[in-house]
Amino acid sequence: MEIGFDALYLEEEILQSPAEGSHKVKEPTENREEKLRALYKKLEEDKKCILYEGASGYVFGEGNPYSPVVFVGEAPGEEEDQQKRPFVGRAGRYLNQKLEEVGLRREEIYITNVVKSRPPGNRKPTAKEMQTCLPYLRKEIEIINPRLIVCLGATALEGILGKSMPITKHRGAFFDYPYDRRIRVFLTYHPAYILRNPGAEGEFVEDLKRIKQFLSGS
Repeated sequence: MEIGFDALYLEEEILQSPAEGSHKVKEPTENREEKLRALYKKLEEDKKCILYEGASGYVFGEGNPYSPVVFVGEAPGEEEDQQKRPFVGRAGRYLNQKLEEVGLRREEIYITNVVKSRPPGNRKPTAKEMQTCLPYLRKEIEIINPRLIVCLGATALEGILGKSMPITKHRGAFFDYPYDRRIRVFLTYHPAYILRNPGAEGEFVEDLKRIKQFLSGS
């Protein structure tokens, strides 16, 4: 498994979801990298998260595990499947560019997906398919312990909140994260949508600026 560091086994209870409203204060000396390695190793060994036919394997999250923000997309695409890294295709490169424009860097954030392997034809994962992977996403978030989760698209929001909501109505809105009310959730467009609909770029950039302001406390 190529995730950049040695593997570590988890205790049995590692995928149990935290109780609603609980929020453990993380010690600065903790090793979140090791916890994430362990989580990804367990995901591969459990084989509970859907591994789609034709996918070459799982694509795990990457970035700064001590980041105050986690960006969550829908699923890996073709280039992500090939490189085993999230958001490295055309949409990912566009996202990197726009993050830099508002004063954020890819290296400063953590980015992942709801499902961890590429669906056939890049189709949307079904609700049942997302459910098989959500315990691992929730554990990712628990380990990183961010202030903010940014959902890139309505499918990511559906995975995070457990219900479908139209992005045209709720884009730019903040929500409570149901597994830890101290964490906020923010909805914006998926960068692939902007590439297909360039007229929405202004709204997307404004959303990224709001994310930057939230993280800076202003």
